[in-house]
Amino acid sequence: MTPIDSRIVRYGELKPCKTAFIDAHTPGSDQKENFTIIGGGVSESPDQHVHITDAIGFNIGAAGQPPKCRNSLHSHTTAEVFFVLSGRWRFFWGRWGSAGDFVAEEGDIFNIPTGMFRGFENIGTDYGMIMAILGGDDAGGGVTWAPQVIQDARDHGLVLGENGVLYDAGSGQKLPEGVAPMPVLTEEQLKSFPEVPIEAVVPAYVGRYQDMRALGARRPAKIIGREALIKDQPGFEVEFLTGGSLGDTVQTPKRPTVLMPVKGHWRLTLEDFETTLNPGDTALLYPNENYRLTGAMTGEQSLYRIIATDDPAGATWTGST
Repeated sequence: MTPIDSRIVRYGELKPCKTAFIDAHTPGSDQKENFTIIGGGVSESPDQHVHITDAIGFNIGAAGQPPKCRNSLHSHTTAEVFFVLSGRWRFFWGRWGSAGDFVAEEGDIFNIPTGMFRGFENIGTDYGMIMAILGGDDAGGGVTWAPQVIQDARDHGLVLGENGVLYDAGSGQKLPEGVAPMPVLTEEQLKSFPEVPIEAVVPAYVGRYQDMRALGARRPAKIIGREALIKDQPGFEVEFLTGGSLGDTVQTPKRPTVLMPVKGHWRLTLEDFETTLNPGDTALLYPNENYRLTGAMTGEQSLYRIIATDDPAGATWTGST
């Protein structure tokens, strides 16, 4: 095995967790699967498998759901970026999920504004997958659930402790001595979670696949970053590559880089090692590594490249500067 083999997670080898979050027993959300690919992720379950434990400044994960399955309303204090690998997904936000919504197709990307409640559901006809980029090494430290989600979970036997761990009453689990239930937000606290109108979200935080294909036809397109399509500094930058974007050998920056194909097959040459990356695969490159990306086959090819930056993980600032 070459060193890079241990840093590639193949789509077909992803290990799901079906008890990752507080709504794991709630009807309508009880069939979702959570994947933690790089970093600790945001799972509340000790059953969650972590594929690559490296702390690289951001986390990579994924959510897989059958049709009509939804992820309940929650909020983050650091970035939560999704791109659609397969299927059709409706994203919605607000205290009750009614402040705004839009449908994302394959390849689309959404840099969800921090501080607002958000959820998503698979509205397609087949099992779908969305890939996630989460800000910071401790991405799980800033997740807050809408009050009704906590109440629904209790009604179905799941209690989230203030220690961030789930306990299943149906399996005989109880909160440990000295651990109280996660407190529910008060009405006064809820006032700090904005009801953001759709016209303030979609133009500033959403990248459409076909637009990015055009932007990345000849060179990597900057999608998330200070001077990018979506202007933000969440602790990482996101670029979009097509088959015509890259061919020369390049060196990773002084911080880690992650490659995530969306469509087609990519030949990755790293030093003297060569392999093929396919849609849904995730590859971690360390700082100062020489690598080359080329198309492995004819046909449509696209890939997201995520690069860690010196910016601290924190609230989104698109539209505020």
